[in-house]
Amino acid sequence: MTRLYRKWLRFRLGALFALFFLFFVALTSRAFQLQILAGQTLKNIAVKQHTKTLQLQPERGIIFDRNGEKLAVSVAADSVCADPAKIAQPATAARQLAAVLDTDAAALSKRLTGSKHFCWIARRISADQAARVEHLDIDGIFLVKEPKRHYPNGEMAGHVLGFVGTDAVGLEGLELKYDRYLKGAPEKLTIVRDAKGKVMAPRTERADKAIAGREDSNNLILTIDGRLQYLVESKLKEAVRAKGAKGGMAIVMDPRTGEILAMATEPAFNPNTATKSHAERMKNKIITDCFDPGSTFKPFLAGGALEEGVVKETDVFYCENGSYVVADRVFHEANRQKHGRLTFSEILKYSSNIGSVKVSERLGKEKFHEYITRFGFGSRTGIDLPGESPGLLRPVRSWTRVDTSTAAFGQGVSVTAIQLITALSAIANGGILMKPYVVQGVVDKNGQVVKKFVPTVVRRVLSPETSARLTAILTNVVQDQDGTGKNARLVNVAVAGKTGTSQKFDFSRRKYSSERVRTSFMGFFPAQDAQVAILVTLDEPQRDKWGGMAAAPVFRNIGEQILTTIRTDIRETPSLPAETERPIEEVNLRLVRAPQVETDFSTPASDSATPNFLGMTMREALKTAKQNRIELKMAGSGWAVRQRPAPGTPVGDLRICSVSFSRED
Repeated sequence: MTRLYRKWLRFRLGALFALFFLFFVALTSRAFQLQILAGQTLKNIAVKQHTKTLQLQPERGIIFDRNGEKLAVSVAADSVCADPAKIAQPATAARQLAAVLDTDAAALSKRLTGSKHFCWIARRISADQAARVEHLDIDGIFLVKEPKRHYPNGEMAGHVLGFVGTDAVGLEGLELKYDRYLKGAPEKLTIVRDAKGKVMAPRTERADKAIAGREDSNNLILTIDGRLQYLVESKLKEAVRAKGAKGGMAIVMDPRTGEILAMATEPAFNPNTATKSHAERMKNKIITDCFDPGSTFKPFLAGGALEEGVVKETDVFYCENGSYVVADRVFHEANRQKHGRLTFSEILKYSSNIGSVKVSERLGKEKFHEYITRFGFGSRTGIDLPGESPGLLRPVRSWTRVDTSTAAFGQGVSVTAIQLITALSAIANGGILMKPYVVQGVVDKNGQVVKKFVPTVVRRVLSPETSARLTAILTNVVQDQDGTGKNARLVNVAVAGKTGTSQKFDFSRRKYSSERVRTSFMGFFPAQDAQVAILVTLDEPQRDKWGGMAAAPVFRNIGEQILTTIRTDIRETPSLPAETERPIEEVNLRLVRAPQVETDFSTPASDSATPNFLGMTMREALKTAKQNRIELKMAGSGWAVRQRPAPGTPVGDLRICSVSFSRED
């Protein structure tokens, strides 16, 4: 081998080694760049291409009434989502989906042709729609389970409960007020694709607790009695239709504690279809809307006058035969009545405007204004519902003689319905003003108490003696044959109350209208030991435009039903020889493992006497029958309205009782 050949061979070997060395250095550099320098970036890109994480809203807590009946629950519903990159024919898929989901195909097609890897198509669809979507079997279209808020009773207590939005956030009512308790920690749904883009089994995991603040949602226990709520809503709806009214409101309250037992607004509102409802209809007008109280304001003037000692029941006032001049104004009696001399008690009994004006003159505007504020007008009651209005009460320094006079019969001041029933309850409660509330407590999934709410005293407004004297006067308003509230009388139960008819201000004519009025009646019973207070108002009734004619009968209908089916222990002479059910205020919630939140509704009965099933739900009746070893034969649904044998009747050897249930009153 020549010297030249060896030299050339060494050159070629060196060149080849150098080439391999350079290749190795390049490969190592590239690997270092991919694995070390750009490793995390490329990993993120890969994760983004193969996985998709969705945040699923948590299942909200259950809302129970005071008897353990569910008013708001969460149910599983399917939602439709898409990966546009995996859809081969977006236009065709859009047409197919639009036909199932009843949506616009063009808008859906535009969404599916986007460059995103994820988009929502429809949220919380029906089971039938979900089955049809699944049957389409379109690549890139997926179904995921989400909790959907459901209100089993539809419209019942809709304004109190409120509703939630698409992302399970409370937007109105208790759903908004207690959102932080009802809403638990969200979950993450991770969808993983293989190398071919096929979706593998998704996995669900709890979101970061530190961010969520809590792991599980909590349940609410209300003061609302579902049976009573249904009753009040039914009677109010009947009255609004019968009188041709624009709307109405009704509240039932325990004056001793401030517990709201029922709260109804007409027209009603169904939170299941909140997205289809007008905003005005969703308002809880009992706490948001103000109105002139009319003659229902007179008891608060009377209470202040009695407390200050400026009047006695027997004091006589000359009512000017229906026409009285104050400054540049002439005041008249309602319905153009003419009164001569009336005692202080008779001024309330006959609802004399001029008599009330003269009482306000004797009390003085400063003291009158003071008692108005002491009764809670002009400020929020603090009820645990969002959106409460303080009403409208101008400072006393801006009051003229005419302002003082008009306030005496409920004009020139604006109040809310919740303020009115709360102030009345202060008279019924021996002069003590209580804070109204609708939630008894918050419990977790295991039934452990998270937060408990108890009756709260706001202040003493009247002395017990003044309260008793005023109650006696208000009792005459109802119990006397010539009283304006005689249509509110209940059988064997003394009622104290006051009628009211307030004119609505006509802004176009800049004066109060005689055609557009609001009729009201508020009262409590038993008069000397008040356990139930009720306020009923009808907005612009077209027939019977007086509180004693339109609203008082609604009070009577509600009261009679309460005494017959719910509070059978109140009557002085019970109409049925029945074992009495536990009073509403004694129904103390027993917090047990959710979702079964139970209370004891059983009626103590001897082995020989048939229990009183009237007014019970089917669950309560079955529980009572089991405790008394009685075979129950049931028909219908709703609340017990009839039973055979009658309550108190000997059971007999067969120990069988037939009970009929109905949702009608």
